[in-house]
Amino acid sequence: MANKLEGRVAIVTGAGRGIGASVAKLFANEGAKVVVADLGVDVDGSGSDTSLATQTVEDIKKNGGEAVVNSSDVADWNDAEGLVQQAIDTYGKLDILVNVAGILRDRMVFNMTEEEWDSVVRVHMKGTFNTVRFASAYWRSQRNPEAHNRIINFTSGSGLHGAPGQPNYAAAKLGIVGFTYSCANALGRYGVTANAIGPAAATRMTSSIPDERRSSALDEENKEMSPDNVAPAVAYLATERSDWCTGQVIQARGYTIGLYNIPAIIREIESPGPWDLDTAFNMIERNFEPAVTGKRRGLG
Repeated sequence: MANKLEGRVAIVTGAGRGIGASVAKLFANEGAKVVVADLGVDVDGSGSDTSLATQTVEDIKKNGGEAVVNSSDVADWNDAEGLVQQAIDTYGKLDILVNVAGILRDRMVFNMTEEEWDSVVRVHMKGTFNTVRFASAYWRSQRNPEAHNRIINFTSGSGLHGAPGQPNYAAAKLGIVGFTYSCANALGRYGVTANAIGPAAATRMTSSIPDERRSSALDEENKEMSPDNVAPAVAYLATERSDWCTGQVIQARGYTIGLYNIPAIIREIESPGPWDLDTAFNMIERNFEPAVTGKRRGLG
């Protein structure tokens, strides 16, 4: 069979290691030309090591693929613009944008500093917005509703389920879901689909979780939880055959791939006129409480 991404051009951020590197390498193996973007910061966002992105590119080239390095800060407006322009200037176009780059600054909400909040939101939310902003402007300029352009953002179970020690990360990651929904609704007319991946893999981020809170499934020696097992779901969304899929959140965990539901009202009460407080309170408890407490007990 022909390579599944033959002739396509992709940007993958955070591609110096972990999930981003796995995605970039699989894309290249399937025929895509890849801009490997990574500033090479530590988990907390400090430092810089551009050799990481260079190593990913070297690995791709050793296997016969095509890739170039980009060491931009995606959360910097001008750097993000330059990243998108590099793909266009180098390979003549851009088809796929994958936003993996991120950092952690974990703390309980009552102890979190303003800087810890701002730094995480800056990289995850602003970084994702920045790259999408310039990629989408390019696609809009093409005016091609039949194109197969792709935005693939990364969310997290931390945001989808509310990790208690990661209020900044959780807020940013769930914010990315809303942003992805908005992009799906806004950009379809320009041949763009927008989806989010909720990954679970053993990476340097999960290794930073204290032992008492980290599942043994996330130990790096667990082959099932290799970042390589996240990449196939991302690759599918990047193909031309995934036109049908937009505005969705896909889980990629080990050897399983799942589809999250889109939030929807599950119970509703109604008044014929302005609410009487006693009536409203009683109806809320009678109709909503069983659904909430049943879920807590694993009954719904």
